[in-house]
Amino acid sequence: MRNMSDIIEQYLKELLAASDGEVVEIKRAFIAEKFDCVPSQLNYVIKTRFTNEHGYMVESKRGGGGYIRITKVETHSKSEYLAHLKNLIGPALSQQNAQHIVQSMFENDVITLKEGKIINAALDRESLMIELPFRDQLRAKILLSIIDVILYTEE
Repeated sequence: MRNMSDIIEQYLKELLAASDGEVVEIKRAFIAEKFDCVPSQLNYVIKTRFTNEHGYMVESKRGGGGYIRITKVETHSKSEYLAHLKNLIGPALSQQNAQHIVQSMFENDVITLKEGKIINAALDRESLMIELPFRDQLRAKILLSIIDVILYTEE
């Protein structure tokens, strides 16, 4: 059985798909009422599943007339998409954000599920047995190198 976060995520992705790549604007209270959950549950889904690493831009306004706008970042080519990911990585990368990027690469048909699992294993804190902040710096360098290999073997 799927949990409430999965159900809300699926609903929001269906809204995005139906909007043909346009902006989706939702009201926290409406979604909370529709799924009989607290608004913080929606906030959790937005903050963890609709991030830049996942390929989304989110704009939020709180208050009575508040809204959440979600936009799927569309890129026209695989190389443009990978360049976008490289810009997100920066000099250091947490394991969680690395996993989000790898998941996004899989969802955008850049890598296979097996390749994603291999990449995640290589970037795991148990594999990179060095102290922070060096571990996050090394993780970023490894993922940047992987993306470069994908970029330059595609052409």
